[in-house]
This record gives sequence, structure tokens and C-alpha cells, in this order.
Amino acid sequence: MTRSTIDEVGLSTLDNLSAADRLNDWMFESIQPYLKEQILEIGSGIGNISGCFVKNNVPLYVSDYSDHYCRLLQQKFDHEPLIRDVFQIDLSASDFESKYASLIGKFNTVFALNVVEHIADDGCAIANCNKLLAPGGHLIILVPAYQMLYNGFDKELEHFRRYTRTSLRNLFLAEKFEIINSWYFNLAGILGWFVSGTILRKKELPAGQLSFYNKLVPLFRVADRLIMNKMGLSVITVGKKKG
Repeated sequence: MTRSTIDEVGLSTLDNLSAADRLNDWMFESIQPYLKEQILEIGSGIGNISGCFVKNNVPLYVSDYSDHYCRLLQQKFDHEPLIRDVFQIDLSASDFESKYASLIGKFNTVFALNVVEHIADDGCAIANCNKLLAPGGHLIILVPAYQMLYNGFDKELEHFRRYTRTSLRNLFLAEKFEIINSWYFNLAGILGWFVSGTILRKKELPAGQLSFYNKLVPLFRVADRLIMNKMGLSVITVGKKKG
């Protein structure tokens, strides 16, 4: 698979997700209680979640490893004062501290939604997020859950792995974070992911399926509450940097 193919699939997926406004709002509201002060989004893509911050009047710094996505973000938010700046950041950079010296310890919240699974050395990714945080800052990570669900969608999106609460928590604990909360997210998404990606072997999230799912998000939010977030298509962990 070529890099251009991966980028095309990723961009198409992000375009489809841009129309899933209820899903994006749900993700934003799930992490909102843990946001504080200077906030940096890692892997902003085309700004789907960033737009939720703007809608809720929350200032934000955005970033992506891709210069193409950074240009799209600059175009999209060029006249939006709530988007404080756009950075090109590669969490896998071996010279991270020297390369991003001006950003080290700058932020009170760093979050990455559906990003870390794309990075071969996920421990390095968490360590580099830690470097961006001021003491007492919050790190919020959302990643896909359960390796048994790994299928064609994951391969096309170049996911290295899927996670459990335990495996994600362990990445935080390796960097000495204090765990504030950890939970599963989006129970209802499991069925659609499994049927389309594993049984039907589709390689891209169908736009029609996402649109239908988006309409039912209010019901799916209730389902998560009823099972107390004990299962889900994704897993979220929030940690606090010590010191």
C-alpha cells in the first residue's frame, strides 16, 4: 500500500466523519470536563473536532503531522480567533525536544483522538505528549478498542493495533501519569464496525452507514450510560502529569 493510498482513504474517512456532527459533539462533550487552559489538539486532520471547540467558544491550538492537513487547517480557520495557531507536529520524531523546543511544557491540556494507533512506537508518542505538558497538565487519549475487532478498516487506515483500558492505562503509567479516568466509548459502534469491516470486508467506512448512525447518536449515548461505559468501539484515558 502506498502512502498516497493511505492518505486518500484517511481523507475520505475524515470527510465522511465531518458530516457526523452528533458523533463529533459526543466526543467533544466526553472530554470537555478534563479540558483546562492552554489546549493543544494532536492530529487535528481537517478540523472535525476542532470545529466543536469553536462552536462551544473554547480556544484551541491545532496540529497535524501532515503538511497537507496543516494547510487545510490554516485555510479553514484563517479568520477564526479561537484557533490560536496551527503547528506541524510529528509525535514519532526522535529529536522531539529539540525539534519542538518552543512547545515543550507549553500546554495545560494535550489531547489526541484516534491518533496514537497510527504510530508504531506508541510509548514514544505518549512520552512526547508528556513533554508538551506543563506540570499538572492533562493528557487525553482516545484510541480504537479490542484487537479482536481489527479488520480491513484498520488496515486501510494504517492502524498498528487496537487497545483495552488496561493496555492504554499502562502507557500512561509508564510515563508516571496519575490516572484521572478511563472508560470505553461508543458501544453501538461495535456492531457496525464488525459487520462492515469484518463480515462484509469493506475497506472504507460507508458514508450512508455513518449518516444513519449519526441520526441515532442520542440513543447510543443512552446505551453507553446504561452499561456504565464498560464496553465500546473506543477507549479513552485521561491522565495528569505529576510535578
